Amino acid sequence: MLNAAATAAPTTSTGVPGVERRRRLTPAALAVANQKVRRAYSPIVIAGVVRIADFFLLGVVGSVIYLSYVVPLSGFHWEYLAAIFGVAATTVICFQAADIYQIQVFRGQVRQMTRMISSYSFVFLLFIGISFFAKLGSEVSRLWLAAFFFTGLAALIAARVFLRGLIRGWAREGRLDRRTIIVGADESGEELVRALTNQEDSDIEILGVFDDRNDSRALDTCAGAAKLGKVDDILEFARRTRVDLVLFALPISAETRILDMLKKLWVLPVDIRLSAHTNKLRFRPRSYSYLGEVPTLDMFEAPITDWDLVMKWLFDRLVGGLVLLLALPVMALVAIAIMLDSPGPVLFRQKRFGFNNERIDVFKFRSLYHHQADPTASKVVTKNDPRVTRVGRIIRKTSLDELPQLFNVVFKGNLSLVGPRPHAVQGKLQNRLFDEAVDGYFARHRVKPGITGWAQINGWRGEIDNEEKIQKRVEFDLYYIENWSVLFDVYILLKTPVALMTKSENAY
Repeated sequence: MLNAAATAAPTTSTGVPGVERRRRLTPAALAVANQKVRRAYSPIVIAGVVRIADFFLLGVVGSVIYLSYVVPLSGFHWEYLAAIFGVAATTVICFQAADIYQIQVFRGQVRQMTRMISSYSFVFLLFIGISFFAKLGSEVSRLWLAAFFFTGLAALIAARVFLRGLIRGWAREGRLDRRTIIVGADESGEELVRALTNQEDSDIEILGVFDDRNDSRALDTCAGAAKLGKVDDILEFARRTRVDLVLFALPISAETRILDMLKKLWVLPVDIRLSAHTNKLRFRPRSYSYLGEVPTLDMFEAPITDWDLVMKWLFDRLVGGLVLLLALPVMALVAIAIMLDSPGPVLFRQKRFGFNNERIDVFKFRSLYHHQADPTASKVVTKNDPRVTRVGRIIRKTSLDELPQLFNVVFKGNLSLVGPRPHAVQGKLQNRLFDEAVDGYFARHRVKPGITGWAQINGWRGEIDNEEKIQKRVEFDLYYIENWSVLFDVYILLKTPVALMTKSENAY
């Protein structure tokens, strides 16, 4: 049962319930931000899944034909299966060499089919040539080989037709677009917008431009892209709608302006690049990344994307589900102890900061007396706090009160097993909100928060009563974000029980 008080409107820094500290956007920016936006799909992951599907499709086709035709006539031979999966692997390699695994190619029809058929035919000709020179021609069933070729080709064509329909549908929904905002509403910005929009098969969707200048150099529109506000508005705009890329249309010589803007924007979970299309200073081609034909210099990259995001999602669901099953008996005992110790609900819900600064509800075991519940955590729990129950002291010291957050990980998906801890939205240090006390605090929210984290196993958990504690938490969280790997998550998870027993001096 949930604590009803936890659903009350949060008290903000203004002291007014339900009023959040949010920057007011211009009507043009609000109109864009309020548009319905669907979740993006990674082109890199899509291309990888198609590669895997091609390999297994050809493997299954060749194996089925072999098992149904050759085996009844001449018995089972492992050499055939080796040849089948060798052909499948070589086909994928040749498709890659022919640049078939690109979203732009998936959208097309003629170009995709001609490249695929020619590459697939080359693989079989290569196989036949190797069989001839190795004097294996008499041992390979010609009927099987022909059936494998034509059936495999038909399966590949059917799969590509289906894939083309999916890709076009996703493109119409905006799932494959990189939603981009331009910084710089001058002639350079207009030239950049025009260069991006004039490209064929571009996946760049320009939402608008932002500029701090109000003089004649700042245009109201850049090649049809409206000016949506100032640079300070980008933070709020990117938290109201999906933004994938921030692109600076400023010369490298504007170093001071760029640095000032980066100090504000680097906390966002987006790619940030500097356009080099008008810069006279040229670097080596490998120094650039390209948006079509437009050269850019990478400044910040969104953390944990593409396959890394898939791996973390699988880790959370599989390992999180296993941990939840193992923790259920302990959770049942804690729930019984809470009910016997004091009246009130077993669980309560608290507002916390989630990914990209969104407000999320996290579940916890109730550790305070019900009539003294503090769902917004506006008052920090201190040592010997009279609000904490007898059972509450134990479960807070051992972090057992956090176990219900496994439901957030496995079912709601708004938490990870490992990540920066989700602080309460009204978490304060000496009457200052955490983001006011620590520069770059919101950079912690560039990834999904976690039940445990790098800061926690290093002793930075529990009460925050001085500036060093919150600064250290942010420092360790940023280190985790920049150095994330699945093995790092496993290490943190395995170290957590040890840290709970040896580094709990600040947990009350």
